[in-house]
Amino acid sequence: MNEVYGSAAPRSMSSTSPSTMKMFMCFLAVFMVVQTIGTVLFCLYLHMKMDKMEEALSLNEDYIFLRKVQKCQTAEVQKSTLLDCEKILKGFKDLQGKDGAANKEGPKFEMQRGHEHPHSKSRNETSVAAEKRQPIATHMAGLKSNKAVPVLEWNKTSYAPMNSLISYHKGKLKVEKAGLYYIYAQVSFCTKAAASAPFTLYIYLYLPMEEDRLLMRGLNTHSTSTAVCDLQSIREGGVFELREGDMIFVNVTDSTIVNYSHGSTYFGIFKL
Repeated sequence: MNEVYGSAAPRSMSSTSPSTMKMFMCFLAVFMVVQTIGTVLFCLYLHMKMDKMEEALSLNEDYIFLRKVQKCQTAEVQKSTLLDCEKILKGFKDLQGKDGAANKEGPKFEMQRGHEHPHSKSRNETSVAAEKRQPIATHMAGLKSNKAVPVLEWNKTSYAPMNSLISYHKGKLKVEKAGLYYIYAQVSFCTKAAASAPFTLYIYLYLPMEEDRLLMRGLNTHSTSTAVCDLQSIREGGVFELREGDMIFVNVTDSTIVNYSHGSTYFGIFKL
């Protein structure tokens, strides 16, 4: 009897599923991250531990040194101990000397700083206050001229204020700072009865690129006295807004009859 045997089915090769491989890789990655973090934390802990140990050792050395000093300061122990007390006590005195010198230099330095600072501060405050108190003003006396001049000339006086923010240039006063200024002038003159036209005083704002601007004008008629010369005066003053660099000057109808005696003819300006 013939038996028919069927061919045996081949055994399938078992393989790892993809999901299992993914889980294994994730587990491996997490394990490496945790291990790295743990290593870093352990290094930090070890570093802190070593710092504490160094501090403890330092304190321990200081304590041992102080104990040696204490023993060496006792007369009985000096005779019986094997320590080099002379060297230990010398080192201790050197340390005391250094600490004492540092303590002395520190307060001295602080005292000098504290001593210099208020003085320098007071000097600065004084200079600032002096600048604020110093007026921006000038007062000038008439300068005599033997001939007729288009602009009256002036001379600085020792008793009147003079500021660097107001300068003098050939009869003209120049302001170096803009603001409100009071301008004034007085001119004394010798009048005669024979003259018909009035004597006139002009105060002008100098404008180099255009015609000068009249600020103030004063007139005075001549006296009818028969005297050779009868003195009279004209005085003008007013407040004006001036720009930086503006210049003002004084003119009269006849500069030959101006009287230049002390206090008779003057010109000035001051900032309000």
